Amino acid sequence: MRDSLVDQVAGKLLTAITDGDIRPDGVLPSESELAAQWSVSRLTIREAIKSLRVRNIVRVERGRGTFVNPLSEWTALEPALLAARVANDHETARQLIELRKIVETGAAEVAAARRTYRDLADLADSISDMETAMEADDLTAIVAADLRFHEAIFAATHNPFLTVLLEPIGAAVLEGRTKTSAVPQIRRHALQCHRQIFTAIEAGLPVQAREAMAAHMDQTAEDSERFLSNPAHEQEQA
Repeated sequence: MRDSLVDQVAGKLLTAITDGDIRPDGVLPSESELAAQWSVSRLTIREAIKSLRVRNIVRVERGRGTFVNPLSEWTALEPALLAARVANDHETARQLIELRKIVETGAAEVAAARRTYRDLADLADSISDMETAMEADDLTAIVAADLRFHEAIFAATHNPFLTVLLEPIGAAVLEGRTKTSAVPQIRRHALQCHRQIFTAIEAGLPVQAREAMAAHMDQTAEDSERFLSNPAHEQEQA
């Protein structure tokens, strides 16, 4: 279904905010300026701004204008993760890994208790695909296989709310995942962690699956700090 005009304008405003064109506590152009810029009515602009206000992305100060709220005050997950995706700074990357650890350790624990033979086959296939991609040094395929492994874990929980949650988180960390997968040591660490997580899930051991995923997230944080925060390390060979 095609988005309404209000939704389209709200999306443009959100993009301007998440891209950093309008910074936190920065003021939006006036309704008349935005209406002229996008060839829509002021009513459309007003409704688009309202849709951002209900998610606390912006606030209206009477007599002063509409201002962007700090990210910490936003009440909608997907826009916040979109902003995080384009932030491209070390602290945001650390916070995203922390979020992943909180969510994915629980997913791994539940998956170990509920996995089916089909789930195990999907997990095994993703590991095999990652091994093949690494042998071919195919970065795109490595990233895709990495993502499929985590998707398969969420699918193995058989909880639709968890699988819906993965999509915005996955989108937010995609660029970071591509950067880390470009470093041979990091992707070798990731593959080793995937095997350990799979072993625990296959054996039906929830606690061990949680611990293995926690170790994976800790390794990811450590590798990101070591290799991506210090460009001199990026080309190190093990």
